[in-house]
Amino acid sequence: MLRKTCRGLFVLLLLVLEWTRPGLPSPLRPICDLRVLNHFIQEARDAEVAMKLCREGCGLTQAVSVPQTTVNFDDWEKKNATEQAQEVQTGLWLLQQALSLIRTSMTNSELNSHIENTIRNLHSITAVLRSLNFQEYTPPASTVGLEGTWRVSSAAELLQVHLNFLRGKVRLLLLEAQACQQDVS
Repeated sequence: MLRKTCRGLFVLLLLVLEWTRPGLPSPLRPICDLRVLNHFIQEARDAEVAMKLCREGCGLTQAVSVPQTTVNFDDWEKKNATEQAQEVQTGLWLLQQALSLIRTSMTNSELNSHIENTIRNLHSITAVLRSLNFQEYTPPASTVGLEGTWRVSSAAELLQVHLNFLRGKVRLLLLEAQACQQDVS
């Protein structure tokens, strides 16, 4: 548990140090290195595995809304960067809401540390998106009728959606972010 917390804090420290490095032309430099995302994906896998091994005190008390993880590449490419970012930011917000709910009902302490780490990682990913100059996200007042969502009723499903969302839409957004494109002349 301590090792995972230290790794997460270490990644966050690296992000902060990268932003505050003296001599940069802007205070918030784009974070385009996919190794950061890969680290979060690995920790999401670890949480999913821990959830599958959990037998007691690791369930959801109610169904929660989560983002769709499937990507229709034709539809994705028709969207502009702002629309893609909005879709990813909405998904991250939904996952944060769902994970916060599960954290309050979780009685398994080892799994609870995975959930807390996952929530911290989602906040870090949100910071990465801010570094890429995407428009500030304003969450909706309610998840009712929110487009591109579905409901899950188990914690295992929730963590699987989280993992797939990071590997899919979040990765696509980071790969295609304008701030990360090399200026080829």
